[in-house]
This record gives sequence, structure tokens and C-alpha cells, in this order.
Amino acid sequence: MIITRYRPAELSAAFGIAMNSVAGFGPGAGWGRVVPGGRSDPHQHDETEVFVIVSGTGDVVADGKRTPVGPGAVVRFTPFETHVIENTGDVDLVFFDLYWRDPAEALAAAGVAQRRRFGERPVFVFSTPPTPNGDLHLGHLSGPYLGADVFVRFQRLNGVEAWHLTGSDDYQSYVVDRAARDGREPAETAAHFSAEIAATLALMDVEPDQYTATGDDPGYRAGLRAFFSRLVASGSVRLEDVPALVDAETGEYLYEVGVSGGCPGCGQGTNGNICEECGEPNTCADLADPRARRTGDPAGRATIARYCLPLHEFRKEVLAHHNLGRVPARLRELAHRVFARERLDLPVTHPSPWGVPPAEPGADGQVVWVWPEMAYGFLHDIEALGRRLGRPWRADAPEQDWKIVHFFGYDNSFYHSLLYPVLYQLAFPGWHPDIDYHVNEFSLLGNEKFSTSRRHAIWGKDVLTPTTVDGLRFHLSRTRPEGRRTSFEPAGYDAVLRDTLIGSWQRWLHELGDRVRQRHGGTAPDAGVWTPEHTAFLDRLGTRLSAITAALGQDGFSLTTASAELAGIVEDVRRFAAREHAVAEIDAWRAETRTTIALELAAAQLLARCAAPVMPRFAARLAAALGSAPVTHWPRTVELVAPGRPIDLAAEFFPPAFLSTRGAAEAADA
Repeated sequence: MIITRYRPAELSAAFGIAMNSVAGFGPGAGWGRVVPGGRSDPHQHDETEVFVIVSGTGDVVADGKRTPVGPGAVVRFTPFETHVIENTGDVDLVFFDLYWRDPAEALAAAGVAQRRRFGERPVFVFSTPPTPNGDLHLGHLSGPYLGADVFVRFQRLNGVEAWHLTGSDDYQSYVVDRAARDGREPAETAAHFSAEIAATLALMDVEPDQYTATGDDPGYRAGLRAFFSRLVASGSVRLEDVPALVDAETGEYLYEVGVSGGCPGCGQGTNGNICEECGEPNTCADLADPRARRTGDPAGRATIARYCLPLHEFRKEVLAHHNLGRVPARLRELAHRVFARERLDLPVTHPSPWGVPPAEPGADGQVVWVWPEMAYGFLHDIEALGRRLGRPWRADAPEQDWKIVHFFGYDNSFYHSLLYPVLYQLAFPGWHPDIDYHVNEFSLLGNEKFSTSRRHAIWGKDVLTPTTVDGLRFHLSRTRPEGRRTSFEPAGYDAVLRDTLIGSWQRWLHELGDRVRQRHGGTAPDAGVWTPEHTAFLDRLGTRLSAITAALGQDGFSLTTASAELAGIVEDVRRFAAREHAVAEIDAWRAETRTTIALELAAAQLLARCAAPVMPRFAARLAAALGSAPVTHWPRTVELVAPGRPIDLAAEFFPPAFLSTRGAAEAADA
């Protein structure tokens, strides 16, 4: 017999609370204590774990779901559930902890398509609002916008309440710069390009459920000012005299596009406020050899009172936040570099005539910096969406059960994954936002970054049509810059369209349609006799389905993997059909040949269903050609096409619409 007793003196710090270990129980065991007002750090692991509450009261939060607990409560956590225990009472909350590894349960939990309660709570998927200083090019579209669109389509096919939210970030300083070059007012420029951006998204078959133009929304400015007042009321955002840069000739305040210099982090050339190479922020005044963009001359220095946030004080809070949701290693490494600095006093207001001024006194002529502004903008979008849906969501009262998913480029990583969690904690101390982050690198064109300001781009409107959109969505998925920079090459797109989509996919579908017409009168045959090769191929299709499901899921989302697996379905079935062709005309093997065609049709049906998030038009056309209704649910298994269903695969699924090198160059120069 083994007896253990709770002894506070034996506890030590672990997971943000006090715990110890007790040997001899078989499974891992120990005592835990949470002091009044305390909470454990969010974490997840492969073990199954059980808490037995002995004394005190509190809440257990598992994947965002909050449950009150008290003496006698027993809580079991399955592998990989993100969990927290909080003390909501006025005495210590004491619990006994048991944990053990069950490899089978862990593997099953890892493979569930809808983990982390995605199907039980609203999921708000944001693609970073683009700056309305130009239209969208293929570099933009291949990153946050295609990613968020496919993510939402997949989640909805799995029954999740998911919405895609974006808009135009009207108060960017880059809008002022573009307006000056065009001889327009900033509001006119923002409105013009916001409409162009929305039109280009529609051409890409990207369909946001909420599109907010911040300069036009009637309640946006008041809501932002109230949010900023919450930050000031926290006591951490304060008006301080801090170093700044000015134009040495005119005295004009310099930041963002108005100044350039060496990044204090990596030394590479950068504009003010963020480095696109290493992702680290700068305060402009800490740039090496800063120069005014207007003249190229060295910038002058001044001291200007601005509202500032001492971000360096929040390392622990950001780390805890990064343990709550999906945070790629790239972002965690960035946080490590940023918090290695001794100090980072970040100005969150800037002198400017364009933007939203804070309600607080002392910063006359200043506006809320557009990047902290965006933290409020996401909450505003949720409230605006809720009004249209009849849901009681409020920007000033975010809910713990909201699941937020962000898609953005690496140059926005600091704002999304470090700055915004801190701002949310200051504005709403009781809210611990559960956020997943999906980051992409830059897409290149001719070995240089796509650039709106330099007009180095292939614009969406120049190449997107109803006949090209599926091919472009597929190719941009294949070449999406996930974890590394990739290059869009018009000749590469032409090759994929010619050799893969037309030369392989469409050719196989046409040949399959001919076989069904010639041998079965244009209707799907029932399967006949099965050979071991048939069952092996069916199993192979199941493996492809599992791989695509994982590649589009919330944990392992990767469009490059998903598009490769879609292509793999066709590669597999063409090899299978070629091998089986040897007996196709032999009467003695007629029943087996019927099974071969039934399995080919099953592969075509699986392709239609699995391609729906990535290539919605193609998926709908293929489903119709197979006599099926539009795809409305994600497949759970591989199914044969119902016998007798009419089959017509003669359609031109991918009309030839090539991007010649000359045509792409003209588009880039337009």
C-alpha cells in the first residue's frame, strides 16, 4: 500500500503553479496547488491526465471551454487538449494529479479532423486587411487570402461555424503617400483601392463574410477611441517624451514609408517600424543611418511626446499566450529575439493628419498608430458580422469561447503574435484569447519580392477570369510560400496547366468518360469481382483522403501539401488504370474490369470532393459530370459512384489559358 499526503512545503514551481511528484503509483502522480487568483500556464501534452479536486474552488478550461470545479470533482484530459486550471475562490485550490501515456489514444487524438473544439464554437478567420494603396497582385493572393478562403471552405464542409473576415486598412501611412503621388485626398485613394481589392478577391473566388473598410464604417472611429482609452486606463500605455526622427529641412515627423535605415536587429535596410527581412520592430529613432525618403538626406532627431507601450515587460504573458493556440516555431523564435532586448518602448501614436486621434489629452495632432488600431479592428469585424447574423457578439466584450485564426505574411508577424496579445490583455484583463497563427513568407516574381509600391507585380485583374481561376488557385497552392520564399514564374504556371491539369487530369477524365460510354452506355457500372490489386488501390485512395484531410485541418494546414496530394490522386489512378488495361478487352476478366472502372469513378468522385476547398469551380463541374450534387460535406471515406448514375466527362474542365512570358511582363509593367 502507498499513501501520500498533501504537504505544501514539498511543492515547487511548475506550469505556472506549485506542484510536486509522487513515486510508486504506476502512472505519474503528484499534488498541485493554485493560489487565490492564480492560474496555471496553458499547455498540452501526449499523456492522458486526471485532476482530482481536493479542496478549494475554481475553473478548468480545456480548449476554451470553461467548467467550474470544487471538492470531489474529477477531470480527465485527453491527449493534446490545451488546459488551464484557475482558482476563483479565496483559499488554495488543491488537487491530486495522475497522468500516463496511452500511445493508441494519443495517435487517435492527433488524427481527429476537428480537434480543439473547432466544431463547438464560432471560428473567426482573418486575412490581414490589405493596405488600399494599390490593387492585389498574385503575391498577395497566394498568401493570406487564398489560405484563409480554403481554410474556411474546409471547416464549413466539416460542419464548423467558420467565417472569413477582412477589409481594407484605410488609415495606413502608405495611403497618404499614394494619395500625394496621385494628387488625391487619402480618403479618396482608400475608397478607390478598397473597392478594387474587393473586386479582385471576387475574381479569385475569395468570398469574405465580412469586409470592413475602416474609413467608411460609421461606428469604427468611436469604437477604436474607446479601445485605446482602455489601454491608457490600464496604466501601461503612457504619454512619454521619447526620441523621434524628423526631416532635417522641413521638421516633418518621419516614420514608416517616410524614413529608411539599417534594422537594429539584423542590419538589413528597412523602412520605419518593421523590418521585412527579420520581422523585428524598430522605433525609427533606433535605425542605423536613418534617412528621409523625400530627399535621401540624413534624418534629424527630436524628442516628441507620444503614447508608448513598454512591451519588454510582457514577455511572460506572450509566452503563456503562445502556449494556448497554434503558434509556428518561426513566430516563437521571433518572440525570443524581440524579448532578448533590454527594453522596447513602442510608440503607439504618431503625429499625422490621417487616422483616428485618441480621446485622451496631451497628444494633439497625433493618431492611433494603424497597427495597434488593427487589434481593435478584428474585434470590430466580429461585432459587425454578428449584427448581420443576429448574433450578440461585442467588440468591447470579447468572449472566451471565440476561436480566432489569423493568416498573414511574415512581415506582419510581430504585430499579430506579440503586440496584439499584449494589447488584448491590457484592454480586457479577464480575456485570454485563443488564437491560431498561419504565416507565409514572401512570394517572389523574377527573384524579387512582389511589390505594390514599386509596381513589380502581376495584378490579379490581369490574369483572373472564370476559366483561369481554378488553375491559378491550384498553382498558387502548389507554390505557396510556406516556410520559405517561393517564386511565381509564368512559364511554371503554363507547364502546370499544360502538363498536369490538362495533360494529366483532364486527359484521364476524358479517357474514363470514353470507357464508361463505350462499355456501360454512359452510366456508372456496379463493381464486379475484386482482385488484391483492387483492394490495395481502394486503400491507397483512403490514404490520400487522410493526407488531404490532415493538410487542410487546423493543426497541419498546408496548401502545398494538400495540392500535392490532390495531384497524387490522379497520379495513382492513372498508374492503376494503365496496369489494369492489360486485361480490359479479355472477356474472362470482364467482371474485374468493371471493378476497375468503378474504382476509377470513385477516384474521380474523391477528387471532386477533396478539391472543393481549393478549386471550387472545378469541383462543382466534376461533381455534376459524375451525376452528383454540389459538394456540401467533407468525405469521411471513399465511396463508389452509385451504379446507374449518368456519367458525362467530356467537358473541358481546364480550358487552355496560358500566361506567356511576354503577357506576364506586360501585366507587370501595367
